[in-house]
Order: sequence, then C-alpha cells, then structure tokens
Amino acid sequence: MDIEKQLEIIKRGAAGIISEAELRKKLELSLKSNKPLVIKAGFDPTAPDIHLGHTVLLRKLRQFQDLGHQVVFLIGDFTARIGDPTGRNEKRKQLNKEDVLKNSETYKKQVSKILDLSKLKIVFNSEWFEQMSVLDILHLTTHATVSQILAREDFRNRMAKNEDISVTEFMYPLLQGYDSVKLSADIELGGTDQIFNLLMGRDIQKDLMLEQQVVITMPLLEGTDGVQKMSKSFGNYIGINEAPGEMFGKIMSISDELMHKYYTLLTDEDLADIKAMHPKEAKLKLAQMIVAQYHGVDAGVKAKEGFEQVFSQKELPQDMPAYQLKEKQNVLDVIIENHLVSSKNEARRLIAQGGVYLDGERIDKEDVVLDKPGVLKVGKRRFLKLEI
Repeated sequence: MDIEKQLEIIKRGAAGIISEAELRKKLELSLKSNKPLVIKAGFDPTAPDIHLGHTVLLRKLRQFQDLGHQVVFLIGDFTARIGDPTGRNEKRKQLNKEDVLKNSETYKKQVSKILDLSKLKIVFNSEWFEQMSVLDILHLTTHATVSQILAREDFRNRMAKNEDISVTEFMYPLLQGYDSVKLSADIELGGTDQIFNLLMGRDIQKDLMLEQQVVITMPLLEGTDGVQKMSKSFGNYIGINEAPGEMFGKIMSISDELMHKYYTLLTDEDLADIKAMHPKEAKLKLAQMIVAQYHGVDAGVKAKEGFEQVFSQKELPQDMPAYQLKEKQNVLDVIIENHLVSSKNEARRLIAQGGVYLDGERIDKEDVVLDKPGVLKVGKRRFLKLEI
C-alpha cells in the first residue's frame, strides 16, 4: 500500500505521533526494501480480562498487521511483577509469577479475537530480564536521572501528598525502554498515559547509538460513566467476554458524545455517515457491531432484538435465567450468588441507589427476604426469574 494510504490508516484515532516525519521515513524505507517494520506494544497481564479500552490499542496493531508489518505482542511477565506506576496514586500491588502466567494465557486467547495469531510474534520480557545480572540491571539506571523520573506527573502528585514511591517503580520506565532495545522496535504503541515510558525507549535507543523508535499514542477510552478511563477497578468497563446482552446494554448506556469516540476508536465506519444518522439508530448499530465482533453476527442480531424487546416494547426478556430460592434468603445474597454484579459493594450500591426491583417494586434494603416467585431486576439490564 502506498505511503499516504498507510499514514491515513495509522493516524485515524491516534492522539499523537513522535514524530510523523520519522514515521514517513520508516514507511518509505520499508516499502523500498520490502522489509516490514517491527511494531511493539507491551501488555502487563495484571488482570485476566480484556475490555474495550484495551482493544483500542489492539485494533491499531491489527491495522499494522493488515498493512504487512510485523507486530510484536510483548507480554510483560517480568515487569508485571513490579507494577507499572503510571496513573497510580498509590503503590501498585506486586503479583507473583504464577498469577502473571495464568493471566498471560487468558490474554493470548482473548487477543485472538482481534489479532491474526498466525502473523503475530508473542514474546515475554522475562526471557532477557531473568538472564541479566544485578550489574546489568544497575547499568540501566545510567540512562536516566532521578530528576527525570521525578518529573513524572504521577510521581510529583504522590510526593506532594507525602505518599510512598518504591525504588522498583522508578525502575519500571527503564525496563520498558530496554524492551524496545531487545526487540529492535521501529514503532511502539501505547496509551496517552504511557508517554513517559514510551519516550524512555527512544532515549535508551539513542544512548546505545540505535535508530530511535517512533512513538504512537492512542487516546484512553472512557468507560460507561463517561468520565473515568475504562477500568475494572472503576466498575465502568465492558469486557470482550461479557454476555452479548450485557455488552449490548452497556454500550447503549453511553452518552451520544462518547458514542462517536467509540465509533472512531473501535470501528472502521465512515464517521460522516454515522453523524448523519439519528443518535439512537447510530448507537444501536454500534452495539450490534461490537457484539458481533466478539460473539458472532447472530449474537449481535439477537442482542439487538432482546434489547428492543425489553426497553422499547417494555417486555421481559424471554431467555432470563431462573433461580430456585432457598428459605429466608435475602436479596443481597441472591444477587451475589447469581453473579448479577461483580462485587458485594456494587450490589449494595445498586440497592441503595434504587436500582433493584422485584416485579416492578423497588427494593431499598439489602436484608429484604425473598420468599415468593417473581422477576428480580438488577440495574437496567439484568433479570432473574425467582422460583419457589
């Protein structure tokens, strides 16, 4: 593909490129030599589930694959045991090796829904870091100064609050930067919150007299609340393995303004055509498309039909799960046992906020005993048929 078309695809949705002139030069050399560029993106498997926020980066990687370049999916099984301090206001809990490897396996399975595994190179950074001596690791510190590290906004904020920062957190950007050296990365992708770590790769490559990688940053995708970046810890995420109906309903709950950002970052649709549509129709199309991407076309169609049945026609879903009540069982326990929410705190919050109903009647106390058949509604989209 010619350079201008490649640039058009690469730049769609990107927040920044350092630098576009270097990127163009690399693409021209790649085309001339018929040698693909090495595209790096690192993922620390600190949690087992991938959500739509992660897919912003994964989709951009897929575009590079389709353009004929070599995508390297770096699993930070070593760095995950340190914990990336980016965006944190406290020390991140360190994971053990077993947890990291377990999460890594689920990552590979999930990314196969987006990336072409036959063209993907998967590497683990423990391959080189576990072979390095203490002296080797210490030598990495010569590529940055304490003042550089402390210039990070998240570190500055924590110091202003007299909060602890571990020495291992200081090391994280250097380790991520060294990954780029080991992989001979031409381009590295990351979120806008990763800019410090991404630029560290350029700095170390320059110190070692290597060609510097181009840095491409992607915007952070806000979650269903429209405020915080999508994260499981904020309870505003949409997991790619969630049930089709749940995924569809969550997408329908986002604002019209955020919907257009989702279209830009999560689809290849012509944005002019989307803006010409009625917002509700555009959102229905978006929800169906995303469900279809991760669960199949039929699932997308059924999820839309189910949503319209419940919310447009005010009917109950036909395929809601059933639950046999136990004696003197309260509503909080029923919600938790049937996994209608992700945590007990979320269940309590929903009850307190008036988001739980039995046969249309609001339940406002968590110790209410359920002792008759009916339909329990939790939030806007979750239903449970209660049986005696």
